[in-house]
Amino acid sequence: MALFASWTPYLIANPVIANPVNADPELSSLIDWAITHDPGKQQLQYQADAMTDMGIASGQWMDPKLKVGVGGLPVDTFDFDDDPMTNVSVGLMQQFGRGDTLALKQQQSTQQADSLREKMGVRELDIKNAITTQWIELAYLQQAHQLLRQNRTLFTELEHFLGTNYGVGANQAQDIIQAQLQISRVDEKLQANEQMQQRLRAQLSEWLGQQASTVKADSYPQWTSLNAYLATAPSDSYQVLAVHPSVRMVDQLIESAETGVDIAHEAYQPQFGIEVMYGYRQANGMNGKPASDLVSAFLTLDIPLFTDKRQDKKLSSAQHQLGAAKSQRDLMLQQMNAKVAALLIDRSNIEQRLARYQDSLLRQAKEKTRAIERGYQNNTNQLDEYIRAASDELTIELEQARLNADLQLANSNLAYMLNKF
Repeated sequence: MALFASWTPYLIANPVIANPVNADPELSSLIDWAITHDPGKQQLQYQADAMTDMGIASGQWMDPKLKVGVGGLPVDTFDFDDDPMTNVSVGLMQQFGRGDTLALKQQQSTQQADSLREKMGVRELDIKNAITTQWIELAYLQQAHQLLRQNRTLFTELEHFLGTNYGVGANQAQDIIQAQLQISRVDEKLQANEQMQQRLRAQLSEWLGQQASTVKADSYPQWTSLNAYLATAPSDSYQVLAVHPSVRMVDQLIESAETGVDIAHEAYQPQFGIEVMYGYRQANGMNGKPASDLVSAFLTLDIPLFTDKRQDKKLSSAQHQLGAAKSQRDLMLQQMNAKVAALLIDRSNIEQRLARYQDSLLRQAKEKTRAIERGYQNNTNQLDEYIRAASDELTIELEQARLNADLQLANSNLAYMLNKF
């Protein structure tokens, strides 16, 4: 009679989807819900709208100034009708923008707002990757929990078998104690597993709120879009990375910096203003008739003559900022491409290692366990040898499950970098 002939390994009985986001409709709906209710995305939307409105405001003329006063008033009498030079004046002054500065400032604010909107796309990818990553970890823990439960069942049945045989003098008491010790060890691992599951659900509550406590990750995601892209065997990923929201966000900042250079060029243009005054007179003129009212008009001109310490430096600063933004984009693309290359290497090696586990390691571990089990029944092996073999088999199964989860994590990170969720 075999010690545990009825046991079927979990990985064979319940294969987990590892290849061709997301097959699980619950995962997709959770991600959609999290994106819709994300306050961080709403914050960016408000900031973008505020930037747009501020740009409209900054693109307008300055408010006109009203000027009211009295001129030519004699100090001996302070009468308004003694001297024909005395007048009560009312005027308006209006300052215009320097060249196209106002329109360019509005354009720059719009570009900065567009950069914030691209950042919303980055935020969405962050949410997708965060939830998918935690989902994968939760799926692995649930799978490991099932393996541990089955291993515990194995040793519980072994303990019962040993206890029955001990009653008829076929086994020693230390064999029963060894089986009980192994059950306690598995119980400890089960509790640690449950602790990590609870911790993951608590972390998911950042995105999912109270519904995170009921999440059950029954399967891994499928990667239809990612696998379709990788099937084309691209030599590099620069073309795809160039349209990543993170890069598009920097592209908008580059356009904003280019507009900043244009604004700096406009600082060399003169700035105009006009002033119109109307003077009301009450006194009579030299001919004894009422003096005519007065109208005055002035044109003001701000001429940038000394530019070496102001306009030249502002232009140089704007050009440096543009160069920094372009360098930031180049650096970002290099870093992202390097991360993609590293993830592809990890993905390829994990797939090869998984194949080894499936083709040889797991099979060899099971054969070893069965051989030692037969030897124990025939009194040619000790119980501790069987326990070690069964524990090794469990370890290999958990390692295979961990590798499977690592493959999914690599896929999730690739989907994030390539925007292929």
